[in-house]
Formats: sequence, structure tokens, C-alpha cells
Amino acid sequence: MDRSVRVSGGGAAVGEDGGGAATEGAAGSEGAVGAVGLSGVAGADALLGVAGLVTLDAMPSQAAGSGFAGGRAPGVPKGAARGEGAVEGALSGEVARGGVAGGGVAAAGVGAGGVGVGVGASAGAGTGAGARACDVRAGLRVLRGLRPWRLLPSPTGTPFTFGYAVILLLTSLFAEYGDPTLVSSLHQGSSTDVAHLADRPMFVLVASALWIAGGITSPYAIVFLLVLTALERRVGGLRTAGVFLLGHAVATLATEVPVGLSVLAGHLPGSSAYRLDYGISFGVAASVGALAGLLTPWLRWAVLAGFGWMLLQDLIAFTDPMTNWGHLLALVVGVATWPVLRGGRGRGAAA
Repeated sequence: MDRSVRVSGGGAAVGEDGGGAATEGAAGSEGAVGAVGLSGVAGADALLGVAGLVTLDAMPSQAAGSGFAGGRAPGVPKGAARGEGAVEGALSGEVARGGVAGGGVAAAGVGAGGVGVGVGASAGAGTGAGARACDVRAGLRVLRGLRPWRLLPSPTGTPFTFGYAVILLLTSLFAEYGDPTLVSSLHQGSSTDVAHLADRPMFVLVASALWIAGGITSPYAIVFLLVLTALERRVGGLRTAGVFLLGHAVATLATEVPVGLSVLAGHLPGSSAYRLDYGISFGVAASVGALAGLLTPWLRWAVLAGFGWMLLQDLIAFTDPMTNWGHLLALVVGVATWPVLRGGRGRGAAA
């Protein structure tokens, strides 16, 4: 019986005559199956290689187990399997490197994001701290701008008000603790009544302004310190003294002259010509009116309305109508000095 060896598709098969076709077909089928097996293995390896986990070069047993010599399918050139594995290995290496690079980029992105968040948070915290620091500095500037001692007179900043206040303090203490008879005599000699105005007007106009009716506890004493200090700081001592004396003199004459005429006409008794009249209230009222013209509009009208309402209440009470009318008139005199004082604003001495 003849035996023949047939080679088909690179695969060897031995069979008897008459069975060669079947054997050859079986071998061909086996080769086909091997080829399919190789393709399947190669495809699986390619997938695993793309995933960066394994390559064909790392699996020689699977290539050999395909039933082909040297791990090659029929018709596949020598080294093709390894070339494919090399390609896949290179691909897998690139993917692996890409994965690492991608991971690095992602990590860098996360890191950059973290840095961005950190920088944003730091910037936000810095901005908040800076705003608080600015608020603190602004508050300190406001506190430094508030100088309460400037509300009171000083010998260098407001010499007229300071010297005048010292004189009033001394005369008030003397009126409080001195001999009552002597104090009464001095008050009478300084009074701006009709009799003294007719005899020595200049002397009594000045002397009557050296006493405080009611002493140092009088409301006019407090208003004197605050108002004349503020006025002198704005227009100077000379103008402040002029406003005070103008209001004092005009209001005094405006209230005493009608009394003298009424005495001469017989409408009032002769004793009215000796009515005791002294104090600083007329000059203070004129100073309030003058100072109001140097303030901001809303504060100006608030001061005039408040002080004017107080004077009107005194007038309505009708306890001393002549003096009360004198206060209102002195306030008007102070308001009348606005044009003159505004021209000299800023000439006051600095504290």
C-alpha cells in the first residue's frame, strides 16, 4: 500500500491512498482551526496589549500551542507573529506610556486645580483680612480726627474765650463765696439799667458782661464755653469779641431804652429805671446765631430751631419778658453777621 506524505498550507499530514484527501482536508481544517486559533489568540492578546497588560511576546506558549511550527499560521511569513507581537507590544507600550502620561496630566490637572483652589482661598482670605485692616485703619483715623479737647478754650488756640472764661470763673466764685453786701453793691454798680446807661453807658456795658446771672452752673455758662470756642476757632478772637459785644450792646439798648421812655412818659414807675440787669446771656445768644451761619445747612437750621424754641418757651412763660425779648433780638443780631463772618472764615487761630 502506497503511503504518501502531503504538505498543505505548511501543515504536514500522513495518510493512505484514498484517505489522503480526507487527511489533507483534516489537516487543512486543522490548519484553518489553528489559524483561527491564532487569530483569536492574537486578537485577545491585542486587546490585552492595548490595555497595557500583556503582549504576544510575553505569551510564546500560546503562539506555539496553535499547532503551527514556530507559532506561524500557514502563509504567514516567518517572524510575522513576533512582528505582530512587537507591533502590539509597541502599541501596548505607547498606550501604557500614554496612560502614565494621561495619569500625570490628570494628576497635574488635579494638582493645578488644588493649587487654584488654594490660591483662590488664600486670595479670598487675604482680601477679607485686607478689608478688615482697612476698616480698622479708617476707624483709627476717625478716632484721631475726634479731638474733644478742641471743644474747650485754650490759651493758645482761643485766647479771647479762654481769658474771658477765666474772668467769669473768678467773678462767679467771688459772687458765690464773697461778702453778700459787697457782691450786691458790685452787681448794682455794673447793672445796665436806665439810670446807669444814662450816666456812664460804656462802663456799665462792659462791667455788666463780667458776671454770670445764676453763677457757673447756669446753662448760659456751658453754652458760652462751647459756642465761643467754636466761633473763635473759625473766625478768630477779634471777630468773636465783636459779635459778642455787638449782641450784648444792641440787645441791652433795645430793651432798656423803651423802659426809660416809658418811665418818662409815666407808664412805668421810677423804680423801673434802676432795675438790676447784668450777665452774658445777650452776647451768648448773638454768638449762637453767628456760629450757626458757619455750620453745614442741616446743622445750622437744627441749632437755630433748637435754641430759638428754647427762647420762645421762656417768652411764653412771661417770667421776664424784657430779657426774653432781648435774647431773641440778640439771636437775630448774630444771624445778621453771617455775611461778614463768612468772609473771614478760616482766619481763626489753630489749636
